[in-house]
Amino acid sequence: FEVVMAKVVITELTTPGCHICAEAKKFFEEEFKPQFLEVEVRYVSVLDEEGQELVSRHTIFASPAIFVNGELISTGGFSKKNIIEKVKILLSE
Repeated sequence: FEVVMAKVVITELTTPGCHICAEAKKFFEEEFKPQFLEVEVRYVSVLDEEGQELVSRHTIFASPAIFVNGELISTGGFSKKNIIEKVKILLSE
């Protein structure tokens, strides 16, 4: 029995009360995950230790910040199209 790690991991760095963060989470939960069952989606609050570390490492000033496999792809908003295109490329590798 072998545990296979997700090939693609998306991390959304969220701020409590951020409406765009909520929109992004809704997109991931309702539109994205049903299409990409093999992709892991994580939510990290800027208030958590991990969130604080991401903020300082990447100098993030706006939420949400979206990471794909640790690479920061957007802050302060998100493009469904860009996220999906990036994931499709990674899954095809």
